[in-house]
Amino acid sequence: MKLPRRFFQPLAAGAPEPFRELPVKLERMIHFVPPHNEKVRANVGDLAATVDVVLGNLEDAVPADQKEAARKGFIAMGKEVDFAKTGTGLWTRINALNSPWILDDLFEVVGEIGNKLDVIMVPKVEGPWDIHYIDQLLAQLEARHKVEKPILVHAILETAEGVANVDAIASASPRMHGMSLGPADLAASRSMKTTRVGGGHPEYRVIADARGEEARASAQQDLWHYTIAKMVDACAANGIKAFYGPFGDFSDAAACEVQFRNAFLMGCAGAWTLHPSQVTIAKKVFAPDPDEVNFAARIVEAMPDGTGAVMLDGKMQDDATWKQAKVIVDLARLVADKDPELAKVYKLP
Repeated sequence: MKLPRRFFQPLAAGAPEPFRELPVKLERMIHFVPPHNEKVRANVGDLAATVDVVLGNLEDAVPADQKEAARKGFIAMGKEVDFAKTGTGLWTRINALNSPWILDDLFEVVGEIGNKLDVIMVPKVEGPWDIHYIDQLLAQLEARHKVEKPILVHAILETAEGVANVDAIASASPRMHGMSLGPADLAASRSMKTTRVGGGHPEYRVIADARGEEARASAQQDLWHYTIAKMVDACAANGIKAFYGPFGDFSDAAACEVQFRNAFLMGCAGAWTLHPSQVTIAKKVFAPDPDEVNFAARIVEAMPDGTGAVMLDGKMQDDATWKQAKVIVDLARLVADKDPELAKVYKLP
């Protein structure tokens, strides 16, 4: 275990000092873009103004013979678009650590656009050792290419071993940005009997107790509830962010919205969006309800220092509810800065 005094030291001479706290950013959706697709890449400039994060995907969904084209396309995208102008994050998902493409991904991307890159998403992270490898290598590349701010690392939980080691992964490095649920690969790793990418399953149910001849009520359950809760706890305990991953059925907007909302209520900061229709859903779900915001703002205003107790609308509010209200108000401020329409309805102090 790295000693506390050394935890925030750069891992290479000349590398930028790690962040002590995560930069405060709105990340309601991580929007995946296939950089090897020239038609899609041509629209990224306009897309950047409508999403919180643009991620150039180099891993799954990119054919083996298109890996180099995807990497070069992402680098071109990073050079051509001014993401900072719209406050949009620029991320990439690199290939897995056991793949033949990982080193070229890191060497070329950091070398060409390291100063524009915010986060590297690492697939199939199984333990802190994977983060330590990426951490050291990124520091060396940052030093070599004079990158001015540290590039953060985001882990995808998509193996049983990764879920078992989730706490150690979350605390592995000050470079950690957060984690996302990867349901498809995780299902395969666990030998789960589903081909769905995210969401519930009609056969995963609970049934009411038998009462004579009365029909027994039954309800579909969420296959991912346990994993999301475990991931959120690990992230919250270490001051990093949790995200819901992909929802694969683009045709079922209602189910996507419910899955995103469950993740939001449990503590996730955002979700992946794989289709433009899901961006609208993420904007709706991962922004607090105006009535909730306005009541939370009243709590914060009534208890400026967060101590004591007050009565609002017949309900007692104390330091615990003040903390809840502060979470909502802080998120609302970020959303209002990005979305002028919501800024009009949020009554913030």
